[in-house]
Amino acid sequence: MRNMSLPVMLFAAGFGTRMKHLTADRPKPMVEVAGRPLIDHAIELAQDIAPPVIVANLHYLPDQLQTHLAPLGVKTIIEAPEILETGGGLRNALPLLGAGPVITMNTDAIWHGPNPLRLLLDAWNPDQMDALLMGIPPEHALEHSGAGDFTLAPNGQLTRGAGVVYGGVQIIKTDLLAEVKETAFSLNLIWDQMLAKGRLHGLRYPGRWCDVGHPGGVTTAEELLASDV
Repeated sequence: MRNMSLPVMLFAAGFGTRMKHLTADRPKPMVEVAGRPLIDHAIELAQDIAPPVIVANLHYLPDQLQTHLAPLGVKTIIEAPEILETGGGLRNALPLLGAGPVITMNTDAIWHGPNPLRLLLDAWNPDQMDALLMGIPPEHALEHSGAGDFTLAPNGQLTRGAGVVYGGVQIIKTDLLAEVKETAFSLNLIWDQMLAKGRLHGLRYPGRWCDVGHPGGVTTAEELLASDV
């Protein structure tokens, strides 16, 4: 699907409790990696595909993110009084994103290699897919343990199991969100419906990726950004 772009949703509402002292006075997306807030690394990838809009959901210490994001042209939506999780957060932001497919991005990872959003757009086939997730081979997923979240079949279909780690970036259709009764819910509920229909697909990332979900991930991510491999 070349020469196409989609709205981008940045998940930035979490508490970042695994970051311990680093998030005592700031939201996790504002923790710095290589001299820049984590969320700026995500925004750079998003801006590279020239999306019609970039939206970020906020909850924990939202004023800091609002102040930082406004000059960057990122629209924000605050979740209050309760945090809505990934599914509820995406549904809550649909008035800003529109009704069609969107790209969602976690903001606590660093990518080293080609822009994962461009790879997803190139591979996106809405006739066959309801969502397309970027998967990382476990050996290329730094600061992450385990054998993976999904098994990736040769035809690109996903099933639950070992194989690739979900990298926190996807293209997803949003129509199923309206059917969920809960206010706060995980996108796993939507993925399970897509899995049952064989319409959840994945792509294997050719570069490396680092989870910056705890303090040790900051140093590893900085080393990754500085590396030539």
